[in-house]
Amino acid sequence: MLKFVVVDDEPLALEVLDGYLKRMDDVHSVSLFSNAGDALRYLENQQADVLLLDIEMPKMTGIDFLKALSDPPLTIFTTAYRNYAFEGFELGVIDFLLKPISFARFSAAIDKVRDFLALKVHDTQLETGEPAPEFIFVKSGVKRIKLHFNQVTHVQGLKDYAIIHTLQERIVTKGSIKMIQEMFPQALFIRVHKSFLVSNKVIKHIERNRIIIDNHQIPIGRSYREEVEKKLKL
Repeated sequence: MLKFVVVDDEPLALEVLDGYLKRMDDVHSVSLFSNAGDALRYLENQQADVLLLDIEMPKMTGIDFLKALSDPPLTIFTTAYRNYAFEGFELGVIDFLLKPISFARFSAAIDKVRDFLALKVHDTQLETGEPAPEFIFVKSGVKRIKLHFNQVTHVQGLKDYAIIHTLQERIVTKGSIKMIQEMFPQALFIRVHKSFLVSNKVIKHIERNRIIIDNHQIPIGRSYREEVEKKLKL
């Protein structure tokens, strides 16, 4: 059962998100705040699993709000401004929802949260050592799982964990995105953002500053753009 905190200065936005959460079975509680200062004081003393956070708010932006938290919950940005995706993912948000938010897109973001929390408890980690050219072993409890590089589409870094997306599943493993990059073949993967590593073969086109992979929109960081264009010969 998940505890949510929703912060948005627009009453209608709060109402919509509250309504979406009421349609879900695993929501324990929802705390709504139209004032960022009140929400910040609440989170200094209360635990929450998920934070739904607007960015453009008076007095304190969502960016500043998140930076002010010493141990923030899993955070999903909700905003009308697409250009904040870069900063959001650099702050470790798990997803970025662009207003107006459909229930289907909202549900997909919450599914991502559920998957992360469920997989996190498995104590999964990549085995150190020299990987084979085609695969690496992932240790999950007492099991060893062979992870083929050609099955991986992209990797998202999130705090002290990484979410490895494959064609069949998602794997949450301990370790930074930098560690993953060093263990994966450089010829097959490219770092496109501080928080994202992407398989070269799944990049079919770039839309502005984003890579579209199925339902995933992956931002290209400003400092990575030149290297991405060079490697992909754009």
